[in-house]
Amino acid sequence: VQLQASGGGLVQPGGSLRLSCAASGSIISRNRMGWYRQAPGKQRELVADIASSGSTNYADSVKGRFTISKDNAKNTVYLQMNSLKPEDTAVYYCNAFTPGGNNYWGKGTLVTVSS
Repeated sequence: VQLQASGGGLVQPGGSLRLSCAASGSIISRNRMGWYRQAPGKQRELVADIASSGSTNYADSVKGRFTISKDNAKNTVYLQMNSLKPEDTAVYYCNAFTPGGNNYWGKGTLVTVSS
């Protein structure tokens, strides 16, 4: 399983970014996919996830601002981030969690929110 995250960068407060996670094979359609983030000096935390059914779950801190979605045909998961705040600054990681209990991680993409 390979997960490749992209789309990070520097953005001003209030701005938007869209992260993409390209996956190998058809894992996106069959497994729960998630976006996590890790800020300097902090533990990695769940930002949002999406089940194989399409149901979604969000951390309270991003509800109403972030949207997770997926395109099974393209084997890609997205994280649309709007109204970004400095506290959203972190390395964002894509994750796949299989029904068998296996966890797969991609390399992170850095998001920096600063004026």
